[in-house]
Amino acid sequence: MYHYDPNTALEELTEEATLPNPVHVRDMILRKRPGPDKSLELNRLFLEYQKFFGETQKLGKEILKQLAA
Repeated sequence: MYHYDPNTALEELTEEATLPNPVHVRDMILRKRPGPDKSLELNRLFLEYQKFFGETQKLGKEILKQLAA
């Protein structure tokens, strides 16, 4: 499972084009224990990821609603 392994998550993203849930990405960052500078950089990237992940879910949901109607 990719939940805690960034290498597996990257492999699955490449093969299946599925994005890991932001909760799991956050857990991956925490488990890796990056240094302070790297941690700040990853946090900035993570916040963008989280924002766009949520927006993509909303768009996908709207498309599926219209298709299901």
